[in-house]
Amino acid sequence: MASGITSSTSITATGAASTTDTKSIAGNFTQFLTLLTTQLKNQNPLDPLDTNQFTQQLVQFAGVEQQLKTNASLDTILTNSKAASASSASSLIGRNITADGATSDLAKGKATWTLTPERAAAKAVITIKASDGTVVATKTTTLKTGAQSFAWDGTATSGLAAKDGRYTITVDALDTTGTRVNVDTKVSGTVDGVDLSGSEPVLTIGSARVPASSVKTLAAPSS
Repeated sequence: MASGITSSTSITATGAASTTDTKSIAGNFTQFLTLLTTQLKNQNPLDPLDTNQFTQQLVQFAGVEQQLKTNASLDTILTNSKAASASSASSLIGRNITADGATSDLAKGKATWTLTPERAAAKAVITIKASDGTVVATKTTTLKTGAQSFAWDGTATSGLAAKDGRYTITVDALDTTGTRVNVDTKVSGTVDGVDLSGSEPVLTIGSARVPASSVKTLAAPSS
C-alpha cells in the first residue's frame, strides 16, 4: 500500500516574519531613545522641548511591541494546533474510514458508498458520473431505513468496464406514496496518505480526497 504525507512550511515562514518584525521595532525603539536622550541633553533650558509628542510616540512604540508579542503567541498556538492535527491525521493512514461525501474511488473493479435514507425508499435511482460529469451508469434499487452499503463493480451502461478513478453518485429516491426521500451519502475506504499543505488535513483514499473533519467512523487497519 502506498502511503505519504504532504506538508507545508507556511507556519515557519510566518514565525520568521514575526521575529524579523520584532527585531525591527526593537532597533527603531533603541534609535528613538538615543535621539530623545541626545535632544534632552542639548535642549535650551529657557525653551525646553515639548514632551507630549515624545510621550505619544513612546505609547505608540509600546502598543506596536505588545501587538507583535500577541501575534507571536497566536503563531505559537496555531503551530501547536497544526502539529496536533497533523499527528492525529497521520495516525489514520492504513485505517478504514467512512466520511461525508458522494465521490468515491473505483479501484480494482469496486467502489463503495454508504447510503442512509431518512426513511425506506421503494425506488431509488442511483446515477454514477465520471469526474468530467459524464453519466457512466445508472442503477435502480430499493433502500431500507438506516445506513446501508452500495457497491458498484465498475460496469458501465455500455457493458464495458469503467476505468479506475473518481466517480460521484446522485440518488433520486421515492417512497411508496411517490414522495421524495432524502438520502445522506458517505464514502468508505482505506486511507493511504495525508495532505497537510492546507488549513485542514486532507486524507487520500486512492485518488479521492477527504477532509479530516468529514470523517464519521473508523475501523481497524486493513489486514
